[in-house]
Amino acid sequence: MVTETALLDADTKARRGFLLALGAYFLWGLLPFYMKAVAHLPLAEVIANRVVWSVPIAAAVLIWAGRTADFKVAIRTPKSISMAALTAVLISINWGIYVWAIAVDRTVETALGYYINPLVSVVVGALLLGERLDRLQIAAVALAAIAVAVLTVEAGKLPWVSLALAFSFAAYGFFRKTLPIGPSQGFLLEVLLLSVPALCYIAYLIATGQDHFISSNATDTALLIGCGPVTAVPLLLFAFGARLLRLSTIGIMQYIAPTMVFLIAVLIFDEPFGTTQAIAFALIWTALAIYSWSMFRGREVRQPAPATR
Repeated sequence: MVTETALLDADTKARRGFLLALGAYFLWGLLPFYMKAVAHLPLAEVIANRVVWSVPIAAAVLIWAGRTADFKVAIRTPKSISMAALTAVLISINWGIYVWAIAVDRTVETALGYYINPLVSVVVGALLLGERLDRLQIAAVALAAIAVAVLTVEAGKLPWVSLALAFSFAAYGFFRKTLPIGPSQGFLLEVLLLSVPALCYIAYLIATGQDHFISSNATDTALLIGCGPVTAVPLLLFAFGARLLRLSTIGIMQYIAPTMVFLIAVLIFDEPFGTTQAIAFALIWTALAIYSWSMFRGREVRQPAPATR
C-alpha cells in the first residue's frame, strides 16, 4: 500500500527534479548570448577552454555527490575508456558546429537542429535498436522529413547545420548509453579525455603568443574561463534532474531550450526568418506535438493499475 509519506516524498523529488531540469534548459536557452560574446575568438581555442575549465567543476560535483567509486572503475576499464573517447569526439563535433553557427549568424538553424533531434533519435532507435514506431511517431518523422525537404528546395542545399547538430547529438546519446556509469561520471570522463589534446593546444598557443588567455585582455581571459561553467553547470543540473523525472516530462521540457534559442535568434539577433522557414518550423512544431502526444498516450497504455492493498 502506498503511504501518504511516500507520495509526498515522490512529489518532493519530482519538484526538485523539475526545477533542476528547468534550470538546465533555461541556461541552454541563454547560451547563444555567451557564444556571441566569444564569437571574436578562434573556434578551436573556445572549444579547448570549454573542455579544460569543465574538468574542475565536473570533478568537484562528483566528489561532493560521493559518486566516485564507479568512475574509478571506469578509468581502469579499456572498453569504458574507448567508448568515452568516441562519445567525447561526438560531443566535441556538436559543440564546434554550435559555436561556429552562432558566430556566423545561423542561430535559427541551431534551434531547428535541436527541435529535430528527438525525432532523429526515434529513427536511430528504430534502425539500430529495432524499436518499433507507432503510427503517430511515423507521422511525426515524416513531417520532419518534409520540413527538411522544404528548406532544401528553398536553399538549394541541405540544412546541414541543423542536420549535423541533430545527428551528432543523437549519435552521442546512442553511444553514451554504452557507458556503464551515470551521466555526471560519464561527463567527467569525457572532458578528462578531451582535456589532454585541449591542454596541449592551449600550451602551444601560449608558447607561440597566439593565445587570448594570457596574451589578450582580462575580458577575453574571463570569457574563456567562463566557457567551463556555461558548459558544465547545465549538463550537471540536467543529469541530476533527469534522474528524478519521468521520461515523458523530460520529453516535453527538452523543447524549452530550442524555443528560447529560436526567439533569441529572430527577435534579438534579427536573423532572417521568411515564409519558407515559417512553413518548415510549423511542420516541425506539428511533428513534435504529434510525437509528444504519442509519448503520453504510450505511457498511459503502459501505466500499471494502482495498488489496492
